[in-house]
Amino acid sequence: MAARPAPTAHAPRRVLILAAAPAQLLDVAGPAEVFAQANRLSATPLYDVEVAVVPMAGRKAPSTTSAVELAAGRSLAALLADRRPLDTLIVAGGEGARERAGEPALCDAVRRLARRSRRVASVCTGAFILAAASLLDNKRAATHWRWCALLAATYPQIGVDPEPIFTRDGNLWTSAGITAGIDMTLALVEEDHGHRLALAVARQLVMFLRRPGGQQQFSAVLAAQTVAAADLRDLVAWIADNLHKPLTVELLAERARLSPRQFARVFARELGVTPAKLIDQLRVEAARRRLEETPKGLAAVAAACGFGSEETMRRAFLRQLGTPPGAYRERFRRPPVRRHASHQTEGHA
Repeated sequence: MAARPAPTAHAPRRVLILAAAPAQLLDVAGPAEVFAQANRLSATPLYDVEVAVVPMAGRKAPSTTSAVELAAGRSLAALLADRRPLDTLIVAGGEGARERAGEPALCDAVRRLARRSRRVASVCTGAFILAAASLLDNKRAATHWRWCALLAATYPQIGVDPEPIFTRDGNLWTSAGITAGIDMTLALVEEDHGHRLALAVARQLVMFLRRPGGQQQFSAVLAAQTVAAADLRDLVAWIADNLHKPLTVELLAERARLSPRQFARVFARELGVTPAKLIDQLRVEAARRRLEETPKGLAAVAAACGFGSEETMRRAFLRQLGTPPGAYRERFRRPPVRRHASHQTEGHA
């Protein structure tokens, strides 16, 4: 069990998670559980979390898109009548958020609740409700990758970024799809109570990695698996297994049985990036895993991942993640598993 932070005399921060039915269950439960774990790890309660489901007017509909029903909680009228300030307003996503974003009563309520909130956030397609309420105008925002294009086309005044798992623009936070809401909420806890507590919560949730907001929704290898050409999919898998080698265009073209010029053209057309850029992305992904999981020095990690030098790896990290390798390791390295020396035998923990 992680050490508890020092007691605080401050009242718990009031958090309202608002879900338009039918909502994505994990968009609600994920952030709620992060706050609940923070409370369990603290000597005094840090968050007072309320969940409110906005039902569909005029007809009975499930509260979530799963088989799990959520209690409705207080109505919009009751929430608006409560004049106490909110610390954080989180708008959950789901079918309801996407299809009901323009409901006048819902938009008006979200605008009014946002005015009394220190910060406002959305999970997944909850961004559509914030957008319809004009809260994201001239802001940078994220949402589930599947709905980025629709959000951008419907609300051109928003700077929709399809890559990060969450964004922050002033006091407005938006996350990508579903589980990214957990990453965003961990960042909220870190802002409120520091890195130590946020990391302890991540450990309690058995999250292997607290991903930084700038991390892309998809890994380069996963993105490559959507390519129609099987030969290119196999080639990307081979590249990922051979990052320590000098991967020239000539070598890759030979493996693809194409001329270097034809290979570069086909590769860019099918994968949307040049071979050099994809290799750079794969090397950073491989280096990140080593920095998170092993104690090897930066020079050894750079060599194992094919960067050639520590400085080359540093430039690649800054280019892709906005942070150098050493700082990345300090923040995201997983702690070693501690074992009781004299009592560990097979089958016993």
